[in-house]
Amino acid sequence: RRLFGRSELRALMVGLDAAGRTTILYKLLLGEVVTTIPTIGFNVETIKYKNVSFTVWDVGGCDKIRPLWRHYYQNTQILIFVVDSNDRDRAPEASDEFHKMLNE
Repeated sequence: RRLFGRSELRALMVGLDAAGRTTILYKLLLGEVVTTIPTIGFNVETIKYKNVSFTVWDVGGCDKIRPLWRHYYQNTQILIFVVDSNDRDRAPEASDEFHKMLNE
């Protein structure tokens, strides 16, 4: 059975800078934690799981890049908003950015 009746899905992964998006992406892709550097722009990878192909767009989270997130919404079926649960000081900022996305 296909997820949502499709065999190919596009996922957009966003969140504040240093939240762990790229680490999660490559853990899912490679099965191991790899050393990453801050994402300037985006990373895109295809992950296959149970006959479904997920094209995951990991878009940088620094404050200068966040206004560009909206340009990745089109044709996206899955939104993943990554929050660093150990960085409580930035939780309000993450919440604000998430709500901005929902209101666009």
